[in-house]
Amino acid sequence: MEQEFELIAKTFMGLEPVLAQELTQLGANNVEIGRRMVSFTGDKEMMYRANFQLHTAIRILKPIKHFKAQSADDVYNEVKKIDWSKYLDLKDSFAVDSVVFSDEFRHSKFVAYKVKDAIVDQFREKTGSRPNISVSNPDIRLNMHIAEDRCTLSLDSSGESLHRRGYRQESVEAPLNEVLAAGMILMSGWKGDTDFYDPMCGSGTIVVEAALIARNMAPGLFRKEFAFEKWKDFDADLFSSIYDDDSQEREFTHHIYGSDVDMKAVNTAIMNVKAAGLSKDVTITCADFKDFKQPEGKAFMITNPPYGERISTPNLLGTYKMIGETLKRNFKNGEAWVLSYRKECFDEIGLKPSQKIPLYNGSLECEFRKYLMFEGGFREFRSEGNILKTEEEKKQMAEKHRFKEHREFKKRLDEPEHLDEEEDIRSFKFRKSPYADALNFGKKADKKPRTKTRRDFDDDDNRRGRKNYDKGGKKYDRGDRRGGKNFDRGYDRKTKKF
Repeated sequence: MEQEFELIAKTFMGLEPVLAQELTQLGANNVEIGRRMVSFTGDKEMMYRANFQLHTAIRILKPIKHFKAQSADDVYNEVKKIDWSKYLDLKDSFAVDSVVFSDEFRHSKFVAYKVKDAIVDQFREKTGSRPNISVSNPDIRLNMHIAEDRCTLSLDSSGESLHRRGYRQESVEAPLNEVLAAGMILMSGWKGDTDFYDPMCGSGTIVVEAALIARNMAPGLFRKEFAFEKWKDFDADLFSSIYDDDSQEREFTHHIYGSDVDMKAVNTAIMNVKAAGLSKDVTITCADFKDFKQPEGKAFMITNPPYGERISTPNLLGTYKMIGETLKRNFKNGEAWVLSYRKECFDEIGLKPSQKIPLYNGSLECEFRKYLMFEGGFREFRSEGNILKTEEEKKQMAEKHRFKEHREFKKRLDEPEHLDEEEDIRSFKFRKSPYADALNFGKKADKKPRTKTRRDFDDDDNRRGRKNYDKGGKKYDRGDRRGGKNFDRGYDRKTKKF
């Protein structure tokens, strides 16, 4: 049995408990929650699966050295002690990303340069030559994290951020991040047991992520590649068996509906749904939220209306008033979740939320609110044995901070735009989440045996067509559409175009 090693999954602020639950269900060990990250242990298969199957991870790091440093020279010397021939050859290129929270180390790029110098100098001293640096497409990507004097140098096993699934063909202005959308769905508790609606779907991120979760499909299916595929110890057969295994996927007997008033957004959403091979499960139409019709059965809704920040919206408060009126009139006996930024907007909805969850959408500190819709009065609702808030929801509501009063309604400019994707680990001091017991941490999901034979890739909407390419002397079955499913066009790996 292969020895386990330390791993770190990065995520957005507020999604740590959801990611920890995903890791526990995946079979990871020693799962601990930190700030914008979750640490765990696992073997090579677990690392591959974490990249391939997690919905709420941005990046999976494999630490290779922990040390303390008081100066740049200390960083240089400690990095140079590592035998880099284990990870790099002269023909390989590499890049170093750094995240620094320290009074001593103020410039992350300077730290990255010291790490690069240490690696290059070691190769020069041993061989007389050096590997190259490639910022855009390196063979090996390293991540240096410094919190005060505590340093962790890791191999980045993901490469491009995992929120870039690969199914998005086109986008609209201010699209919702895929990882955040998946986290919202998992937080809400929806598991595909009702019809699902997003009446302000934009480019379709929420409805596509909902379909993936409903069918329990791995979000990594659409990726062109992962960084670990270029590592020296890459096991192509092992990853192929993971990629080809659909034993955990399930049937989805309900339907997902997305709509938007903007025809351009509707066309974009249709294209993205089709690229993901989910047209049978997701229907996109052009419609105004105010014309929403009462569903026939029990229904579920998650939507992300405009905040008036990145997208200018005429009569913004009127839009939220319309949302509240439409939910009261045409979403009876349903459950609706709304993500937004402004307290005034939520006030205009005019409904009492049963749950408020703080979440960051980029640099905006938003809230994700749950509304239970019912016919008649509240007393009648309670008399029928219904409850507005569970005990766990009451506990969580008591522990969550509230909206800050007098918040300025403008985008924060004191944080970099890419903070939510790259610079998302504040500290490696791990702590147990107050919601760990509620999320059943520590319980491993029962693993179903993986399929022994390679799958037939002509079925299931030709979802994962394959092509062979040579990978270290082995034929590694991949597919002519990896990097975005598309039934009319194939992905050309040479031109990197559809």
